[in-house]
Amino acid sequence: MPNALEQLLLPAECLLCHNLLDFAVSDHLVCDVCRYRWRPVVRPWCERCGQPGPHFGPCRLCREWPAPFFQARSAVWLDEGARHAAHALKYGGLPRIADDLAAAIARLLTPPEPGAVLVPIPLGARRLRERGYNQSEHLARALGARWRLPVRADLVVRRRETTTQTALTPEARLANVAGAFEMRNGECGMRNDQGALHSAFRTPHSALVLVDDVFTTGATLAEAARALTRAGAARITAVTFGRAAIPDFT
Repeated sequence: MPNALEQLLLPAECLLCHNLLDFAVSDHLVCDVCRYRWRPVVRPWCERCGQPGPHFGPCRLCREWPAPFFQARSAVWLDEGARHAAHALKYGGLPRIADDLAAAIARLLTPPEPGAVLVPIPLGARRLRERGYNQSEHLARALGARWRLPVRADLVVRRRETTTQTALTPEARLANVAGAFEMRNGECGMRNDQGALHSAFRTPHSALVLVDDVFTTGATLAEAARALTRAGAARITAVTFGRAAIPDFT
């Protein structure tokens, strides 16, 4: 937190509305007013993937998810203010804003069961070099501090780079991330099955909670869940800060 002299000379302001922040919250990047303007994702929704709207028959987003991946929830809709905050975390070189995003998640979503382990979605090596950090890991660690849960950023890795998902159709998103993740193995590099259970990176028996910044179609989360499932995970959920409205590709 900035000291009193720093705050006097260089007063902190909200990243979104640019109003000055009180000294007590000057370590934040988003003011309370802007955070409370973020629109929560509320029922009715698909009980499994959390997609709002009327559902008649199987949900098209989660019907192909692996069986252990039984729930995903998002805190807020990716409207203008929330989108700006998420982009600041992902593209703006402001990993510190993860604390503000984690505060919204903790306020709006039910905490995972005791003993759960938070698993951030990994970046590919090239993007990690370009960005300098993994936004999902920063978000997971900020959430772990609030929920008092451990974070295992070493559990899942990307086995190959993928193109950005932004402009892809739901079907193209699935194809883009297919086979992109594997379970890390402490002795053999990576594993994608239940072998080598003596590995230092053995799959935890407790519930695993995937953490990412934004949910659009759930393709990335579902593919990471498949890698965990192949490695023996029996109970997987996911949380994200934002949920994007799915574009109409018809």
